[in-house]
Amino acid sequence: MSKLGRRVYPDKDGNLWLAEGDYGKNLKDNNWYARPFGGHTGGLKEHCVVEHEDGTITVSPSILIEGYDGQWHGYLEKGVWREA
Repeated sequence: MSKLGRRVYPDKDGNLWLAEGDYGKNLKDNNWYARPFGGHTGGLKEHCVVEHEDGTITVSPSILIEGYDGQWHGYLEKGVWREA
């Protein structure tokens, strides 16, 4: 099942706060971060991130985020999350 994500931007202090489904670029370290629905926040430093004209992003290869209570594996394409 696919779910539409949301692009967020850092606050006035430069902090990036991500709720489930959010993704954004942290200006402090110039890296992209994402938090899939049902998953933890993960960095996208090792991924290719393409920013589209509408502000959405596509990430490749697939995203794997591991946490203390499991993992999430899937894709973020033009701002839409999809599990693998």
